[in-house]
Amino acid sequence: MDALQECVIEYKNQLEKGKIQKAYKGILEYLMALRTHFEKSYPDWLVPGGLYTGYMDMSYFSIIPPSMKEKKLKIAVVFIHEACRFEVWLAGVNKGVQADYWQKIKKSGWNEYQTVATLQGADAIIEHVLAASPDFDNLEGLTKLLQDGTIRFIEKIEKFLLTIE
Repeated sequence: MDALQECVIEYKNQLEKGKIQKAYKGILEYLMALRTHFEKSYPDWLVPGGLYTGYMDMSYFSIIPPSMKEKKLKIAVVFIHEACRFEVWLAGVNKGVQADYWQKIKKSGWNEYQTVATLQGADAIIEHVLAASPDFDNLEGLTKLLQDGTIRFIEKIEKFLLTIE
């Protein structure tokens, strides 16, 4: 494992090139715009809080369709920095809700989406890749891809939840 000082020197060297800052700022600005897009396009959904920027591991925002609010579930649209990909997650509003639905889904045998292997350290019940190689030069197309994928994910989750309630 690299010593922190070595890592900080490499961090400084990379920052001096200027591309990391530009990419990070662009990604966060896009995520904020995407959050606003969902908020305006789906006024009956809750889009609580702001953007979680993370520690350059993941950045995300949450949306809560009316059908999930009463179940204390939420959807997260997530950018995974190291993999440079977008995912959509089903999550609970707290660890207890998350554990309850993780168990229900595992026991049901539903296989449309895979649950996370373990809840230990997990922020999600289900993680699904929406865009493995996002095209940041076509933000309109990327927004459509992410929106369509998120809607399909929500619809399938909602349909499944009806079978276990």
